[in-house]
Amino acid sequence: MSEFESVGKVDDFEIGRGKAVPVDGRMVAVFRQEDGSWHAIDDLCPHMGASLAEGHVEGTTVTCPWHAWRFCIADGTWEDNPRVKTDCFEVKVEDDEVWVREIETE
Repeated sequence: MSEFESVGKVDDFEIGRGKAVPVDGRMVAVFRQEDGSWHAIDDLCPHMGASLAEGHVEGTTVTCPWHAWRFCIADGTWEDNPRVKTDCFEVKVEDDEVWVREIETE
């Protein structure tokens, strides 16, 4: 299993907005929610490669800024076709530090 990587302090992340951070050589979109939950998915939209961290967040949905593809930030599912997903990452917060690692698939 991959190791957690520090991606910044809690205050580096705005509530209700995504932030792109490097994790294990790739860009990951990290989302801090108003309810205190954290989510992370691959930052690149699988359609044309736009940054999902730059998209509009509403609830647990982020809308790609280029072509309005909508993804669930909790599990990476494309909301218009659940067979398509982006990679998901695990997020934990310890002592004001945000840590992310890729979720291993079987």
